[in-house]
Amino acid sequence: MADDVDEPESDSAWNWRARRETATERLDRNWADLLQELRVVQTGVQLLTGLLLTVPFQQRFVELSSAQRIIYLAALGLSVTSAALLIAPVAAHRLLFRRHSRLFLVSTAQRLAVAGLAALALGVTCVVLLIFDVVLGTLGGVIACGVTGALFGGLWLVLPLRRRRQTDDTDDADADTTGSDGSSPDRT
Repeated sequence: MADDVDEPESDSAWNWRARRETATERLDRNWADLLQELRVVQTGVQLLTGLLLTVPFQQRFVELSSAQRIIYLAALGLSVTSAALLIAPVAAHRLLFRRHSRLFLVSTAQRLAVAGLAALALGVTCVVLLIFDVVLGTLGGVIACGVTGALFGGLWLVLPLRRRRQTDDTDDADADTTGSDGSSPDRT
């Protein structure tokens, strides 16, 4: 299943009928949407990374077991990876500014954002594992890790993919483009 962002022309007819938007306007809107999403998540990732960077300098860090230190390093590595992936579209935009590369930027930023969110979910799951392991022991850590992983997987993966499948099954290029209230549906 190819991402729409790689084939913007595949949705051009619907997009024109529903939004009266050219392909360039659509790319501009998609880029603005991506940047807004990245702004929201970058703050949290940067805070998490900053806090994780201070952990080794705490007095109790030396009391962590080898396994707990490995979990900590995994959490830190995933958090740093997430930060790099989620900030990369901004760096790419700066380097490609006024180079007429909007399609490349939108397509690449889409992939980087998905990878960055995956790294963030795994990093937060590792943090939860570590904290519950320290406070409650290994079993508590494993249970909390499983619950956290299921929560991220359900909300960030299963729910959107389920909706995507439903819209793929029901979309018809000739379908009416207005809702019951006369408004156009939001189709990004």
